[in-house]
Amino acid sequence: MLRREFLAVRNRLTADDVREHATALAGRALALPELGRARTVAAYVSVGSEPGTLALLDALRARGVRVLLPALLPDNDLDWGAYTGAGALARVQHGGKMALFEPAGERLGPDAVTGADVVLLPGLAVDARGMRLGRGGGSYDRVLARLERAGAHPALVVLLYDSEVVEHVPEEAHDQPVHAVVTPSGVRRFHGAA
Repeated sequence: MLRREFLAVRNRLTADDVREHATALAGRALALPELGRARTVAAYVSVGSEPGTLALLDALRARGVRVLLPALLPDNDLDWGAYTGAGALARVQHGGKMALFEPAGERLGPDAVTGADVVLLPGLAVDARGMRLGRGGGSYDRVLARLERAGAHPALVVLLYDSEVVEHVPEEAHDQPVHAVVTPSGVRRFHGAA
């Protein structure tokens, strides 16, 4: 129910709104010290009315950062590939789910994410504790569990719209807090996060 409400608000945004927010979001994210130090960033390509990521991905690449993008596997886990520019993205339709933009090149394996200094996470909301509400597919829960098993501790940053930072979202036992949320108007850090 909650997911539907957040998606309904996003779906009312115009293409101009999404573009304008994407520019502001990229500026805020690029100012993060974690991204300033990062050599490898695991990110994703936004789709539809999600907070836009392409400007951010291109800016990271221009800085010499290695950007990894996910490719959805049949079991909802994520493989990874290097981002080499918007022209090297393939639009992939996954069954009844939304079409995603994935890297067209070589697959690096699901464990490639464990080498990232920062993981940019999609989401629908984050609460005052840093708990993230995802879309419910579990792909990023697997990523977070893989990072934990590998003893990897990248900065976990979720990209959202301002209205999606809320007081409380439901959580499950396996959920982990993120370290920060970036919105078009600013950055909020969560001290309780691991």
